[in-house]
Amino acid sequence: MTEGTGPAPERLDWGAPWYAPWRQPGERVAGLVSGGTAQALNLGWALVPTVYASETPQTVGTSAHPTFVTQDRLPEAEPYERFIFECNAIPTRDNLHDFFNGLCWLRLPRTKRQLNRLQAGEIAAGGIGARRGPVRDAVTVFDENGAVLSAPAPLWEALLARQWRRLFVDLRPLWTQAQLLVIGHALLEKLAAPRKDLTAHVWREPAPAGSPAELDAWLAERCTAERLAAKPFTPLPVLGIPGWWAPNQNFSFYDDSMVFRPRRGA
Repeated sequence: MTEGTGPAPERLDWGAPWYAPWRQPGERVAGLVSGGTAQALNLGWALVPTVYASETPQTVGTSAHPTFVTQDRLPEAEPYERFIFECNAIPTRDNLHDFFNGLCWLRLPRTKRQLNRLQAGEIAAGGIGARRGPVRDAVTVFDENGAVLSAPAPLWEALLARQWRRLFVDLRPLWTQAQLLVIGHALLEKLAAPRKDLTAHVWREPAPAGSPAELDAWLAERCTAERLAAKPFTPLPVLGIPGWWAPNQNFSFYDDSMVFRPRRGA
């Protein structure tokens, strides 16, 4: 593995709460990475239902779904996002970061495609400069650290108000009815070595219960330039979730104001 943190994918703990939703096809793809991460991810397309059968490939001669290619296929000075959009190919390094990025493409292809379209559109309109602009900034934040939450209304109210003790202590029993899905590949990488301050940017709207394909379609529809420019996220320190990490069984865990920060002005 190169240029990344954490263990090799084949050593990940797929029983961890944050990885369990990704176990299929993650565990099987991880078992193939010895032959190269890009090759393993390409084999992964056979393990998931594809949504691309009815879509027109962006480039003549490519398969309908994107192909994972080795990093050396990305020309020098070519923007990564534009290359993906124009070539229908995803440059992939042999590291945990790119492994999780590929896994997100396999499980949430519509959402990942939509985020890439937005990035490519912004690059076409404004080029590559010192500043990304609000849309590219928001896409990057969500793509790297995003999550979606299905939860009862009282949990949502406490989360949006950043009432952390109410969220995690007073309403603790309600978390058995909730599900957080981490979809940011950088956050998934960091969770290989859990630490208290790891924080997700949660889409600020309750996610529907249903299949991965239904969630993917729901989220892709919402990922518009207008919505993302408004940064529709709220922070959630993920290791505060009951059942996710043993240290949070001691309620003094939530007294750390450097992690569980109140809303500004509260």
